Amino acid sequence: MRQFRPGRPRLPRTRAGQRRLVQVVMAVCVLALLPSTWMYVVTAGRLRTTADAPRTDVAVVFGAGLWDGEPSPYLAHRLDAAATLYREGRIKVVLVTGDNSREDYDEPDAMRAYLTRHGVPDARIVSDYAGFDTWDSCVRARKIFGVDRAVLISQGFHIRRAVALCRAAGVESYGVGVDAKHDVTWYYGGAREIFAAGKAALDALFEPDPRFLGPKEPGVARALAAR
Repeated sequence: MRQFRPGRPRLPRTRAGQRRLVQVVMAVCVLALLPSTWMYVVTAGRLRTTADAPRTDVAVVFGAGLWDGEPSPYLAHRLDAAATLYREGRIKVVLVTGDNSREDYDEPDAMRAYLTRHGVPDARIVSDYAGFDTWDSCVRARKIFGVDRAVLISQGFHIRRAVALCRAAGVESYGVGVDAKHDVTWYYGGAREIFAAGKAALDALFEPDPRFLGPKEPGVARALAAR
């Protein structure tokens, strides 16, 4: 009885077989790049800096992790940009959206505390505690908080996806990509975006409900009316 010995897969030996293999590989590569291409197309002309961000009522800052209860350096850079836009009168309200899925982890409150320490009045800050990912944050900004136009703030490797998803969710968006040190986290974030682009395209296509939607909240309207 012959024993089965797994070996290396055999490549096609005929020219027709080799041609088909090349075509399959090329098709896979094209499909893998389509989501990233979509993001670049829908965000063309939508990226700004803090110096030329359009004046609008609301800025949305996406969570980026906490270190010992304080914003991570990446998140702090995002919040610094929001504080700069507020001081310069380019925005009126900051919507901080992040993860508060467990009692001992509260991104929005840490973001609020950081902003108040940097000159943004507490009454001008609105917290979204169920921004578990970018799509959820965008949908909730539109459906729960009534935001239909906003400046989005994140790192450069993430900002295109944020703008693309918020536009798909019905928020007219411009993105401010803040500078970041090109460390391990930055390279990880850039590599992660290649795979995240696929999920983003599916979210924009099928428009799934967020993990938690809930009732509408008047926080943004109240903040805009605050004096």
